[in-house]
Amino acid sequence: MRIWTGAGAWIWSLAACLAIAGLPIGQCARAEDATAAAAAPSAERGAYVLAAAGCVECHTDKKNKGALLSGGRALATPFGTFFSPNITPDPATGIGKWSNTDFRRAIRDGVGPKGAHFYPVFPYPSFTLMTDTDIADLFAYLKTVPAVTKPNTPRKVAFPYNVRVLMVVWNWLYLRRGPYEPNPEKSAAWNRGAYLVQALGHCGECHTPRTRLGALDGDMTLAGTEDGPDGDHVPNLTPDKETGIGKWALEDITFALQTGLTPGGDSLGASMGEVVSESTGKLSADDRMAIAVYLQSLPPIHHRVAKSKPKS
Repeated sequence: MRIWTGAGAWIWSLAACLAIAGLPIGQCARAEDATAAAAAPSAERGAYVLAAAGCVECHTDKKNKGALLSGGRALATPFGTFFSPNITPDPATGIGKWSNTDFRRAIRDGVGPKGAHFYPVFPYPSFTLMTDTDIADLFAYLKTVPAVTKPNTPRKVAFPYNVRVLMVVWNWLYLRRGPYEPNPEKSAAWNRGAYLVQALGHCGECHTPRTRLGALDGDMTLAGTEDGPDGDHVPNLTPDKETGIGKWALEDITFALQTGLTPGGDSLGASMGEVVSESTGKLSADDRMAIAVYLQSLPPIHHRVAKSKPKS
């Protein structure tokens, strides 16, 4: 998960999950969610949601030895440079004063406790599909991490992208609020995979090209982009046999999500390597298979993505 308060439109991470200790946490069915919602939020389950949503790799500035979830990690985008905020329960500089309603509103609507609109560099357009249960469990876990007093680093964004009020219009145009609605014509595994990819994993936020206004290009869903976070290329995840993962078996996909190794023996580098170590590598085998089932069911899109240029 990435709660960014800067203006921007790119988010990175292929992460997803649904279960801990064999128990479903990404409830795909409304009936299951209604039953789970009656129980008290679980911090244990929330820890798994945190990993699935990619919170650690984004909100921890490991390069500068930052404390867990205390923010400060820089992300360069076409709209400027943004720094992840502190999401520890520190009351002064983190989210220690947030209520359950505040947190749910941020996830579901992209709006902060004081009414400020977030920008899609925080993937609330995907997180809005999360179930109330997963949102509550995640917040329960965040309350248990050590509080760190660390002010957020101001974003470096030029006009007009620094005008928050513009997000009211952006949300009206592009935000489709959740939660996820399961497809009754599909299998349980497919629906689980769809929830993981679309909501918790928010894969499309990184693997789908964007328009000039920062919206996802719906005609190119998961087809990859050459202009990903920090200027990296992001590969095509559709089952196109030439430019995507159409030649990969289901087991190839699950193995890559677990180990970071492709069928050809290459390593998933850049940010995806960290995603594997912090997120997808921690998923259950069933979760990874659900992702694979869903990805292989998508319409193939022929879109060749060039590899990133070496950085000086």
